[in-house]
Amino acid sequence: MSADQPDRTPLARSFFDRPSRLVAPELLGRILVCTLPEGAVELRLTEVEAYEGPDDPASHAYRGRTPRNAVMFGDPGHVYVYFTYGMHYCMNLVTGPGRDASAVLLRAGEVVSGVELAQSRRSNSRRAADLASGPARLTLALGVDRSRDGADACAPSGSPFRVLAGSPPPPERIAAGPRTGIAQAMDRPLRFWLRDDPTVSPYRRHTPRTRS
Repeated sequence: MSADQPDRTPLARSFFDRPSRLVAPELLGRILVCTLPEGAVELRLTEVEAYEGPDDPASHAYRGRTPRNAVMFGDPGHVYVYFTYGMHYCMNLVTGPGRDASAVLLRAGEVVSGVELAQSRRSNSRRAADLASGPARLTLALGVDRSRDGADACAPSGSPFRVLAGSPPPPERIAAGPRTGIAQAMDRPLRFWLRDDPTVSPYRRHTPRTRS
């Protein structure tokens, strides 16, 4: 399937029923569809991060199940949305195998359909490449908030989300490195992105705050 004719076959739940570090790089080039009452926005995923559950100190599941992270302990293929820094929403896709509370954070993407709707939600964006360049920008462009937590991206109907097969890149286009802006397990190479893609967000290493 060529880049200008991406495969629109929805990904099956079995795709997500694997360790997050395997699912994450294979999400690059896939098309995330978000259909809400005001319209649909589609974006090609260009940057993601894997979080590995109870064995990963950077994961929300590290200290066990809570009302906030309960979706992570459920079936793969569901959407986990959380609120952070008192102002932003971030969106993840829950992975497997089984119910091991792992997930992939969707960090950035290229809006390929519904650009005008995404722009209306991101009116301060100066370039099309910036519309979903970063996890908070991505959720804003899609119109996603905490009310979408738990939605099933693999449901045959009734869900606002679908993940389409899209156009997976060749292996040489995929880069891997440390996750950005986290204080724990920061050097694990679980961030994956498309090389030289203008929508990929800048890498920021966590810097501990110091008291003056």
